[in-house]
Amino acid sequence: MAEARGTPETIARSEFILGGQRSGKSRRAESLARQWLDAEATHRAVLVATAQPWDEEMRARIARHQSDRAERVPGMATVEAPLALAETLGDLTAPDTLVVVDCLTLWLTNLLMPAQGEPADPQAPTQALLHAIDTARGPVVLVGNEIGLGVIPMGRETRAFVDALGGLNQAVARACERVTFMAAGLPLSLKAPR
Repeated sequence: MAEARGTPETIARSEFILGGQRSGKSRRAESLARQWLDAEATHRAVLVATAQPWDEEMRARIARHQSDRAERVPGMATVEAPLALAETLGDLTAPDTLVVVDCLTLWLTNLLMPAQGEPADPQAPTQALLHAIDTARGPVVLVGNEIGLGVIPMGRETRAFVDALGGLNQAVARACERVTFMAAGLPLSLKAPR
């Protein structure tokens, strides 16, 4: 609520932001990165992008996100890590660097439904990600979709993905200091730092 009154919100050591499509998840993450950068001249912010440009629509979407982000958060660097998320997070975290991961849903999709090759078992990569969150040397903000609020989907593969994402979301929520649910651009605190 501090943010609504115009005072900056304390940046958590780790925050998981989840919600539906176009709920304001990425905007909140960008807002935290902007706040981090504005707080100290020595601060850095890095976005770890997990999307892969497999088709023209996705290439256009990525380009639009890059352009919008450059306008909203000038100075935030971008690193692409569609699969090696834990390793990338470990390499980037530092006391003066806030790392935004956007998004866990696409990362899981890349593991379970690769455009080429065989699906990967997400258990070991998820455990490595949880370890990277726990041992991060600076603040980490992770973005993911909540897709389990609707009807049970048709199709075995789709149900398996919803189940896997639900498990990932629960594990990341347990690992993070703060969990924020976004709806209609508004944050709802599910878990706050103690």
